[in-house]
Amino acid sequence: MENLPWYLPALFIVCTLYTFILLVLASNKKRNVMIISLVWIGLQSIVSYSLFYTDTTTIPPKFILAMMPALLFIVFLFISNKGRSYIDTLNLKVMYLIHVVRIPVEFGLYGVAIYKAIPMLMTFEGVNFDIFAGITAPLIIMGYFYKDWFSNSFVLLWNLLSTALLVTIIVNAITSVPYPIQTQAFDQPNVAILHFPYVLLASYIVPVVLFSHFVAIKRAYTEFK
Repeated sequence: MENLPWYLPALFIVCTLYTFILLVLASNKKRNVMIISLVWIGLQSIVSYSLFYTDTTTIPPKFILAMMPALLFIVFLFISNKGRSYIDTLNLKVMYLIHVVRIPVEFGLYGVAIYKAIPMLMTFEGVNFDIFAGITAPLIIMGYFYKDWFSNSFVLLWNLLSTALLVTIIVNAITSVPYPIQTQAFDQPNVAILHFPYVLLASYIVPVVLFSHFVAIKRAYTEFK
């Protein structure tokens, strides 16, 4: 990863910081959110910097520890009473703003792909169209919260489609990592995600973006009913 220019890792660090700040603001600056996020980001940074994830011989893959805990925590929030109470307090407008991070992330991925650290299929030149969710998020904020352009059913559909775009890139990213489960991109595997700070995309940014969609879907569905 030494051949990557300094501005690419810097971009992903800034994207992580943006996501962290917006989540804290959406949570009304709750201390627990700040602490849990910082501990998780710090832990993943240390683990990835030690090259723990670059051992690609294990089954199950070590990389499961980068994403699975965060995803399980999201499930816990939705099934527990305290978690649902927290979700109901979130500032939905700020949660929608989180999706804007997908724009610089996609340009960052394209830059990393140029330097042969991820396959091009993970970029907007390949089969990753996640950038459209980031581009349209400000329009959704304007039209839903300020101009009354969009109905609950429309934003529900937008969130479902944008979630599908996110899940698609997640699947493509995971199946491109050079583990025994790799099924594509053998000519240029997804190796960047195993290193700091790119691991923060999988371990923090993506789970927070996914969580933002789930929160919005819950709110829109409730209003739609």
